[in-house]
Amino acid sequence: MKIVRCGELDTVVAPASYFTGTVFQQPIVTAPEPARVNAAAVTFTPGARTNWHTHPLGQTLHVVSGSGWFQTEGEARIDIHAGDSIWIPPGEKHWHGATDTKMMTHIAIHERDGDAGHITWLEPVEDADYLAGR
Repeated sequence: MKIVRCGELDTVVAPASYFTGTVFQQPIVTAPEPARVNAAAVTFTPGARTNWHTHPLGQTLHVVSGSGWFQTEGEARIDIHAGDSIWIPPGEKHWHGATDTKMMTHIAIHERDGDAGHITWLEPVEDADYLAGR
């Protein structure tokens, strides 16, 4: 067993190469082999979002505060709010983040798949696409 106490892991600013706007990541767990789970609390400031991306073994998002947007490629953008949970199947191209006026924090949970890792980052979500459907 390993306990990580509150404040033992530093909050980091998410890399601009994978996110638009200011995003903070607070690690929750990166389990050692043979376990594969990763989890982090991710806070998006207004207008901030991920790039398009996929996960080889899928992803679960659980919104803990604020309001955000989520979109799967080829589908309409949807509103997400505190208490909502989303399961994203393996390989589904998607993005998520805050609305243009509200912050949003979610817990992101996904598994590593050997050399494939846990995420494949793709292109940024353009402002026009992010704001479409407002």
